Amino acid sequence: MAEVPESEYAPSALPSTGARILAFVAILVAGLCGGLIGYAFVDMQTDGDSTVWAGIGGLVGAVIFAVGVGIVAVLAMRAMGEWRVIEHTREQTERRGPIS
Repeated sequence: MAEVPESEYAPSALPSTGARILAFVAILVAGLCGGLIGYAFVDMQTDGDSTVWAGIGGLVGAVIFAVGVGIVAVLAMRAMGEWRVIEHTREQTERRGPIS
């Protein structure tokens, strides 16, 4: 990989494609799990034909879980971006050598 001169280095907050795909899949899985939990929770609490309420419970559960995991995913990817900048700064400092 070609070295980028320090003057041309611009840290990017954009995470890698793999990290974005993993975060997207995690959000989908969390939404699915939240929907199943919400549906089951409401279905256990009601008697008779309550599919509408169970569906609403599933929808609310899916949204809450997906939003929660989405927040965690965004925070994790931002931390990865900051870590990349810190590593680049450390490498530049090591290349220059100790300050005399």
